[in-house]
Amino acid sequence: MFKYFKPNKIFAITSRAPKYVLFLFIIVLTIGLTEALILSPEDYKQSDAVRIMYVHVPAAWISLGIFSSLALLSVGSFVFKNKNFSLIAKSLAPSGFIFNVIALVTGSIWGKPTWGTWWAWDARITSMLILALFYGMYLLAWRIYQDKEQAIKITSMIAILGAINVPIIKFSVDWWNTLHQPQSINILSNNSIHASMLIPLGIMTAAFALFSLLIFLMKYNTELIKVKNKGLDRL
Repeated sequence: MFKYFKPNKIFAITSRAPKYVLFLFIIVLTIGLTEALILSPEDYKQSDAVRIMYVHVPAAWISLGIFSSLALLSVGSFVFKNKNFSLIAKSLAPSGFIFNVIALVTGSIWGKPTWGTWWAWDARITSMLILALFYGMYLLAWRIYQDKEQAIKITSMIAILGAINVPIIKFSVDWWNTLHQPQSINILSNNSIHASMLIPLGIMTAAFALFSLLIFLMKYNTELIKVKNKGLDRL
C-alpha cells in the first residue's frame, strides 16, 4: 500500500504544519535557554563552561537519531520499493548534518577549557567526524547523480554503511580509554547527572528535535512541490 501515497494529500497536511511547529519550537527553546543559562547550577569542576553541554549533547543526539532514521528509511526503500521513504530521508539529512557540525564545533569549544585543547583524536570525536563525512557524502550524492533511481541506490548504500558507525559512536567511551567521560544518562539504570541539569538537557533536546522537524517539513514540502510539478499523482 506504500506506493499509493499521493503528493496532494500529503502536501495538504505537511504544508500547514510548519507554522505550528515553529510556534512550539520558540516556546520550548525559550524555556530551555532559561533553564540552561539561568536556572541550572554551575558544575563544581567546570563552572559555567558546562553550559555548552546543553547545546553539544542534544545536537549529538539529534544527529545520531537522524542518521539512524536515514539508514532505516533506506532499508525500507530497498524492501518496499517505495520512493517516499527516500524522499523523507533526503529531507531529513540536511538538519542531521547541521546538528552533526554543531556537535563537533561545540565539542571543540568545550574541549579547550576542559581538556586544554581544541581538538584531540579521541575515539568519540573521530567517529563523530566520520559521521559528518557520511552525511556529506549522502547530501553530495543527491546533487551529483541526476538519475533519480541511481541517486536513491547510492544514497541508500551510503546511509546503510554509515549506520555501522552509529553504535561505535555510542559505545566508544566503553570500548576504549577516551577523553570523554562514560555515559551519564542511562535509560535502564540510574543516571549520574543531577535532575537540575537533566531537565534543561531534556528541554533543549526537545527544542532541537522541533527545529529538525521544522527543517524537515520545509525541505519535504519543497520535494513534494517538485513531484507535483512533474505531474505525478503518486510517489
